[in-house]
Amino acid sequence: MAEPRMRLGTDDAWLDLTRTGADTWRVSADWCSLLTADFTAHLSDAEVADFAERVLSRLPATPGPGFSAAVTPGRNNPLALRAEPAGRGFAFFVRLTPNGDDTVCRLQLELDPIAVAELRETFGALRAALAG
Repeated sequence: MAEPRMRLGTDDAWLDLTRTGADTWRVSADWCSLLTADFTAHLSDAEVADFAERVLSRLPATPGPGFSAAVTPGRNNPLALRAEPAGRGFAFFVRLTPNGDDTVCRLQLELDPIAVAELRETFGALRAALAG
């Protein structure tokens, strides 16, 4: 069985969060093969499931106000998303902090707009994979 995973973006710019073991997740991102990140984050399944649920709860039927969501609330947070309404979906600003420090080793990138239906499917699949 495949590990739980979430992937946002296109071939040009993407973010990937994949479970690689117990309490171990891989965070990968790429922007036009010019800017990349690939690191291990120590997260529980419950933290990631809660993250997926928080994003899903903020996705209206049609794009509404923007929102932000971080995987964890603490300083050790490896991933935060800021969603801005764009067309029929949301564009994302991704902030990665591989060492869990807001001012060190930070990568920020922008992902093109993603339709609300696709976002619901992506985050719903992640939540379902962690529930069962």
